[in-house]
Amino acid sequence: MRITLVTETYVPEINGVAKTLARLVQELTSRGHQIHIVRPRQKTESEHHFEPNTTHVRGASIPGYSGLQFGFPAAAKLMRLWKSETPQAIYVATEGPLGWSAVTTANKLKIPVLSGFHTNYHAYSKHYRMGWLESAIFYYLKYFHNKTAATLAPSPSLVAQLTLHGIENVDLFTRGIDTITYHPQHRDPELRKTWGAGEHDRVVLYVGRIAAEKNINLVIAAWHHMQQKDSGIRLVMVGDGPLLARMKKKHPDIIFCGAKIDQELSQHYASADLFLFGSETETFGNVVLEAMASGLAVLAFDYAAARMHIRNRQNGVVVELGNRQQFIEAACKLTDDRELIHSIRLQARLSAEKKDWKNVIDHFEKQVASHVKFLSSDQQRHTEIVPVDGQA
Repeated sequence: MRITLVTETYVPEINGVAKTLARLVQELTSRGHQIHIVRPRQKTESEHHFEPNTTHVRGASIPGYSGLQFGFPAAAKLMRLWKSETPQAIYVATEGPLGWSAVTTANKLKIPVLSGFHTNYHAYSKHYRMGWLESAIFYYLKYFHNKTAATLAPSPSLVAQLTLHGIENVDLFTRGIDTITYHPQHRDPELRKTWGAGEHDRVVLYVGRIAAEKNINLVIAAWHHMQQKDSGIRLVMVGDGPLLARMKKKHPDIIFCGAKIDQELSQHYASADLFLFGSETETFGNVVLEAMASGLAVLAFDYAAARMHIRNRQNGVVVELGNRQQFIEAACKLTDDRELIHSIRLQARLSAEKKDWKNVIDHFEKQVASHVKFLSSDQQRHTEIVPVDGQA
């Protein structure tokens, strides 16, 4: 199939959405699909930068969040592009101005368009003193997604929640994990030494944006309570974000490593022992699976990826969503029980090994194919249907 992906974030930007979309493109391309990407030009790219199968549009940084950006509306450009070379289906992954212009243009051209619910933007508002906008933001999101043929969400609970609140035709597009990239064998004793951790010392890890919506203050509070039981336990935080400079100044005893990717990220995961994830705003939470695949004992709230993949006190620990005290108490109990930590880490890795991307992409293919219609003869002149596994 010929599929166009429209997104306002993509690698090398570092976030769960960009990482998921890059893997989606990689997997679909390997199966013989023709994928074209429409996205904003990133800060690191000059106006003369060329990338195959990509159309760049203008974008700008999100106010107060310079690490992320949105794409400007590009209806005229998309109309010319899609009239010249008509995709069989369009997947719009983000709901910003670029995403909106893509949906409206696709509808005018009667091209099947699906959307992804990758980020709980409405839930972010309360973390930026704009909680009064939460209802309005969700109303826009509902209106946006109901203009598409289907909305794909990453967890069954989110599918049910979106359906309950009036978004139509919601289906599941979950996530897999690369268990070669994320593997306990990447543990690095030399890296641990730079953290001041010996072989038998324990390291608590957080990976993600250093931002208010990630609830990192809870992770820090839990770690402080853990220190009362084990003064040598370290906290390592991997990631960039709007609060990084402030947090470094406020917490000089925390090891802030900045953003990491690829091999360095794998080593940071595998070189820790426990993973604390206090976020309450995830649609999924890729880091939960990455930590499990790396053989870490994960503590998270019981929703999204944690609810899907963690069996409490077997391959991880989950606590009631929003229960701050329960989260801290669970962290302290883990500190006391080295045997439980060891068992959880082994089971976490075994569980992650069953979560590869194949079934995820199989399902995505079927979802897109179910909405693809036969093209008109004029459209067919511009579109080559590429066989997959020997079949059209």
